[in-house]
Order: sequence, then structure tokens, then C-alpha cells
Amino acid sequence: MTLPTSYSWFPIGKGLRIPYEAPQGRRVNAIGAYFSQGPLAGEFAFETYANLPKSRAKQQRKTKEQIAAAHDLTPEEVGPIDSERLLDFVWRVAGRPEIHPTDWKRERALFIVLDNYAVHTGQPVKEAIPVLEAANVFFFYLPSYSPELSDIEPIWNALKHHEMPVRSHSQVRDLKAAVDEALTKKAQALGATQQKTTNKLRMAA
Repeated sequence: MTLPTSYSWFPIGKGLRIPYEAPQGRRVNAIGAYFSQGPLAGEFAFETYANLPKSRAKQQRKTKEQIAAAHDLTPEEVGPIDSERLLDFVWRVAGRPEIHPTDWKRERALFIVLDNYAVHTGQPVKEAIPVLEAANVFFFYLPSYSPELSDIEPIWNALKHHEMPVRSHSQVRDLKAAVDEALTKKAQALGATQQKTTNKLRMAA
């Protein structure tokens, strides 16, 4: 709920105070895909989900809909990014339509670079790899502890430390809205930068 402190400016002789909000099980997780090569180069796709406090009651008395509504969220916006959500996201990024033939396949191969986060390497994902490869979608895992090899890491770093000026939120819905806004702006900026580069290459040609 309170992002890591970053650099800022304030008058000499005065201290800068940033309010701190205890997370209490509340956070927002994001999943994203940055196209660094090919005809979609520069595009950035993402989804975000809010984690909510777990009930301490022995028996859950509220439905998922009620719990989400209490935070002004929908059930689809709530929960962890598990293997199922990861694979759903991968298929959307790959361009597979919701209604598709069983032998659907991309015309152009798609190589997705992943780190070794547990969800990326879990059993459901391993079991899905043959189906993905049959559809011309391939996973490439980076060596452990090598974020410098990932083209998407600078995007996450910029978002966390530079592009969310409000550093603390009291409501998880506000944090999610801020994350979504920052990600949307970043996606637009990346697309615009790529378009300028493409235009320059066309002019040079």
C-alpha cells in the first residue's frame, strides 16, 4: 500500500514525510508482456489484480463477490496471479481468440522470455508447454538471478520508482487505479517511441 521511498525534492531545513499504510494483506500484482522484436515491437500488454486481506473466521461467511464489492472491486479484479491466470494471459498475448479451433496456431512464432518465478515454472505451466509449442508459442527461461537480461525489468523499475508520484494509498482500489493508470501511460509512451523509431527508419530508407 506504500511504495518504496524514492528520490524527491523539498525545502532546505524541512523534512519530507511520506505517510505509511500497513498492507494488512493488501497489494496489487501486475503481469505484463513487452514486445521487443517483430511487427508488434514496442507494444506493452498488462493486467493487474488486487490481493485482499484474508478472513480470520473459521468459516467464510461472505462470497467472493461480497468481499470484492466491499473494496469497490469486481471478483475478476481480485486474487493472485496463479498458473491459470498466467496461461490465460499468454494465450491472449499470443492472439488466440476466445472461440478457436482445437488446432489453432500462430502464423508467426512467438518467443516469451520468463524469469524463474514459481508460477512461471509450476506444474500446470509445464504441462501446458506442449500445447503452447504446437500453437507456435515458445517459452525461454532466463538464468536465475539475471534481471539485467530481461527487456521488461526496466519498465517495472521505472513504474515503481518514477511514474507513480503518489507513494501511499489507504484503499487498495486507489492503489490499483494508480497502477493501472501508470501502466496505461507507459504502454502509450512505449508505443509512441516505437512509432517514432519506425518513422525514422522509413525516412532513412
